[in-house]
Amino acid sequence: MRTARVGLRVTPAQRRRCFGLLLAAGDVWACALDMNRWRRQRGLAPITNFQQLCRELHKAGPGAFGDLNSPCAEGVLRRYSDAWFATAKRRADGDASARFPRRKRRLLPVRFRYGSFAIDGQRLRLAVARGRLPLWVRLDRELPYPVGQIRSVTLLNEGARLFVEVTAEVPVATYAPGTEPDPGRVAGVDLGVIHPYAVAGPEGEGLLVSGRAMRAEAHLHLKDTKHRRRAVAQRAPKPGQAGSRRWRKYRARQRKLEARHKRRIKQAQHEAAEQVVQWAVERRVGTLRVGDPRGVLELKAGRRHNQRLRDWRPGYLIRCLKDKAEQAGIRVELVDERGTSSTCPSCGRRVPKPAGRRFTCMHCGFSGHRDLVGGANIARRDPGGPITTMKRNPFPVVITHRRAGRHLPGAGPSRRDPRRRPHHGTAQGSPGRPRPAPPPQWGVARPEARINQHGRPTTNVA
Repeated sequence: MRTARVGLRVTPAQRRRCFGLLLAAGDVWACALDMNRWRRQRGLAPITNFQQLCRELHKAGPGAFGDLNSPCAEGVLRRYSDAWFATAKRRADGDASARFPRRKRRLLPVRFRYGSFAIDGQRLRLAVARGRLPLWVRLDRELPYPVGQIRSVTLLNEGARLFVEVTAEVPVATYAPGTEPDPGRVAGVDLGVIHPYAVAGPEGEGLLVSGRAMRAEAHLHLKDTKHRRRAVAQRAPKPGQAGSRRWRKYRARQRKLEARHKRRIKQAQHEAAEQVVQWAVERRVGTLRVGDPRGVLELKAGRRHNQRLRDWRPGYLIRCLKDKAEQAGIRVELVDERGTSSTCPSCGRRVPKPAGRRFTCMHCGFSGHRDLVGGANIARRDPGGPITTMKRNPFPVVITHRRAGRHLPGAGPSRRDPRRRPHHGTAQGSPGRPRPAPPPQWGVARPEARINQHGRPTTNVA
């Protein structure tokens, strides 16, 4: 199953109806919470079974939740029941931090199952309650999947924008004889911040996907967020106050920018995973062994380290790679990455982890890229076992460089923030690209014009 997100182009009336569906789904979720809270206060057992929740829903009668029809409301209750039983299983296994659903949500995504929607080109019809006018919306682009393969459509919002997530059943890719991925060809994948994916493949080939554009986007977004918060700190409402109109506009603007930042980062991470899978398919790699670094998320090493991990999102990187690799017929195995970046792939001895990007072994003199060293050791590690001494793949000597996030601002050759204003006077910083002197005018004797370091023309008079 594959999922793609497509934006909607709606009129004001269609926009109100779509947000009405999201509000109605949030009301169904809130009703389930309030009902179980009321039963708990009276010493009664909570109603968590999906069939029992559906019976309580149908007691409300038709039209109780506006345009929301019964199958969509039942989907919200299914989500509530699954969350409740998943929490109960975690608590039974000894996880005391697991919490039952307890928070209300104003807007909740609405899922339309197969048969409750219709697609006509770029037009989408969503099923509503009986007796209501049909709801047709327009997609802002063509769907990436054939209509016959689409199994569900989910209506959701990010900030003030409306989207639909289209889930389709896509078959696994087929290859000509002799070009299909070979499970015996193994490549190790090391996840990182500077390089989201560092792949050490067979026959001495490697791949480095640069994520500096994503890191720069995260830094710029955090800097702008801090600046906006400082600017409106004095106007922030006190607890219990609704806030002024200007404050509500600021909050709407903040939600819009947060949603845009998340979309940019997600697109860049998907591009990076797609580049890894394409590289593996070209080299007939059938098994990708990925080092799982999610254990470091539990370490507390200060606010800066926590911010880096929050921007990194290794779990989402693994999910993107799994999704695209399964579509290409490549198997993904998760292994423990502990010690892979500080073990020499040549002699197998442990050395101090280098601070830079260059790994050098003090015992045998081996030298190579630190992230590729981790990928080479991950390729030699079996799931659930230590690093083996057998050299399955030679260390990469032919390295392919790729860059993810070319759509991000500041990802040009200069890697300079495009939002930075040109410098004036004696302000420190780069003066920008040098500009040539204006062409001379024939027949007129003029002093030579030059450009100083601040980008301003100067005149030298002899």
